[in-house]
Amino acid sequence: LKDQLIHNVHKQEQSHAHNKISVVGVGAVGMACAISILMKDLADELALVDVVEDKLRGEMLDLQHGSLFLRTPKIVSGKDYSVTAHSKLVIVTAGARQQEGESRLNLVQRNVNIFKFIIPNVVKYSPDCKLLIVSNPVDILTYVAWKISGFPKHRVIGSGCNLDSARFRHLMGERLGIHPLSCHGWIVGEHGDSSVPVWSGVNVAGVSLKALHPDMGTDADKEHWKEVHKQVVDRACME
Repeated sequence: LKDQLIHNVHKQEQSHAHNKISVVGVGAVGMACAISILMKDLADELALVDVVEDKLRGEMLDLQHGSLFLRTPKIVSGKDYSVTAHSKLVIVTAGARQQEGESRLNLVQRNVNIFKFIIPNVVKYSPDCKLLIVSNPVDILTYVAWKISGFPKHRVIGSGCNLDSARFRHLMGERLGIHPLSCHGWIVGEHGDSSVPVWSGVNVAGVSLKALHPDMGTDADKEHWKEVHKQVVDRACME
């Protein structure tokens, strides 16, 4: 039927996707990444990888069956990393989860061992890709991924404090009754427990809050803005 329906006037050559993205790990974060990629039309092929094959297949089928509403023509998955071949970007979200009461640093050895398997396989099939690391503790694992991959440093990127800064801006907006897009502030340092809020840079549409409220973020602050950063840290520990 297919041969009757479609008549090829030119021999079809095997070609690779021009803008392929792979996501390693199909947990909540991995699937949020996958759906964002699809909704923003960032790739012409999306590949998913995970060790839990039933969940992996289920997530792939859900995305494929919703492809009527998307523009990405090809969505694939597999336990074998060959499915990621020729990726331009590989997002790594896989890893052991932080247990209650456990520090992020205690995760290091478990996740380093996982990365010793993931990263060489990614490099094997996509030697020219860029790596985006999301797994925790993200700053340390980004360094580990850089060392294992042998990639130049500009091709190994960690999500770092972007999430902390987004949470900070949201909470600031809630306090002030202003949309977070107009609230600006940065969290720097290590993602999570030891992150640092840059109080001098906090502003609303360019108006410095530190100039209006010099005690902001200090122990003398009667508005207790330190609590905003504490909420950011507490939320990070729940990931």
